Amino acid sequence: MESSDLVAWPMADAALTEELLNLLQQAMHHSQLKKGANEVTKSVTRSLSELVVLAGDTVPLGIVMHLPLLCEEKSTPYVFLPNKLAIGRACGVTRPIIAATIISDDTSTLAQRIENLRAKVERLAI
Repeated sequence: MESSDLVAWPMADAALTEELLNLLQQAMHHSQLKKGANEVTKSVTRSLSELVVLAGDTVPLGIVMHLPLLCEEKSTPYVFLPNKLAIGRACGVTRPIIAATIISDDTSTLAQRIENLRAKVERLAI
């Protein structure tokens, strides 16, 4: 068990990680993606976020640890993924991304898929 596993909870398993990375990529194409800790913080604060993805390999992890508290306050599901480079690639950039969020759009074709993954992430936290 890595040290980030002790703090970065809930951590997605390999299958859920793959699904979430695919959803991030699709959300980027539908303009429903915000990336970076500052953008994610603003989106969650404004209650625009459907789902928040954080990198468990962020060093120091403390720079994203305000987000789980904010997400719980706003009832927004969040999950840690093991690799910030994979999150960056899914978001369409070559840089590592430590936080990303999918923002709400009820008219989007992704709405049902977002809802399904939201439910899976919420079950992780139980």
